[in-house]
Amino acid sequence: MKDKNILMGKLKVLAAGCIHGDTSLVQKLVNKAEKENVDVVLLCGDLTLGQRETRNIIKPFKEKGKKVLFVTGNHDGLVLGDFLADYYNVKHLHGTYAIYNGVGLFGCGLANIGLDALSDDEFFGNLEKGFQSVKNLDKKIMVTHVHPARTRMEEVTGFPGSYGIRKAIDKFQPDIVFCSHLHEMSGFEEKIGKTRLINVSRTGKIIEI
Repeated sequence: MKDKNILMGKLKVLAAGCIHGDTSLVQKLVNKAEKENVDVVLLCGDLTLGQRETRNIIKPFKEKGKKVLFVTGNHDGLVLGDFLADYYNVKHLHGTYAIYNGVGLFGCGLANIGLDALSDDEFFGNLEKGFQSVKNLDKKIMVTHVHPARTRMEEVTGFPGSYGIRKAIDKFQPDIVFCSHLHEMSGFEEKIGKTRLINVSRTGKIIEI
């Protein structure tokens, strides 16, 4: 049964990733978030470049009153992710969930390379944990850094995706999956079953669900 206290309605989201400490890019995204009056900003990992340049990545969004949710990437690591979440009082979606306007969001950060690299079982397990808390909602968004395996994104770039993420998409069929990681595929979309898979990377994408 759905929680009657959850406000139902549309949710407008700005998703982006692979910021790599680029404060000029952050300002462009902040301006876009403010102009389009988005409800939530989703950052899909690699906020930093090897854990450097951490300033003014999350704070500018907060100063404009935007809700920020994020996962970490292979440049960030879990410890830094937890620190940023606590310091800025924002949601680190790794292995957990959030609900806004009746839309469930769940995620898993990191990648199959780099800092705190995950196995396919770990990717799936973290996504399953978050999904269990939103599974009864009509609309669901999954947020990852790395792309799923057996996709056009993987085929075009040659960079291996995660079979654990692919398994989660096949099993849970979220409405939308946002990922980044592959800069050259920014803005690319494809479908897995009913799921809309979008690589947002540094370009960013605004959707309403």
